[in-house]
Amino acid sequence: MENLTITGTAKTPTIEFDYQTGNLNLKGRSIPENSLEFFQPILNWIEDYTQRPQVTTIVEVKLEYFNTSSSKHLLDMFKKLERLSNNGRQVTIHWHYDQEDEDMFEVGQDYQIIVKVPFKLIPSASIA
Repeated sequence: MENLTITGTAKTPTIEFDYQTGNLNLKGRSIPENSLEFFQPILNWIEDYTQRPQVTTIVEVKLEYFNTSSSKHLLDMFKKLERLSNNGRQVTIHWHYDQEDEDMFEVGQDYQIIVKVPFKLIPSASIA
């Protein structure tokens, strides 16, 4: 399986999904013009990954900001990974947030409640 790498822009996050290590990294801002168009390859890659996953999958989310449509696709992504956890694979989501950004902390808490996988909230001095 190929890795997935998407270079970030002012409106889209950098995506670095490494199949060999099981490390999935998202970083930056997510306010794409067409969120479905942007996220579809990501969701497809994760769907393929769930067919032949690594024993351990670690998701690093370092988003400084994302819009409502991106939040739906993030949840879709997390739900696909939740199935791995339900099938006995180890999945951990690390939700990094700027320690001064209460909104991103609260969104992380919401995902932590909704998604039934280990979900760690990690404060940082700065996400950007």
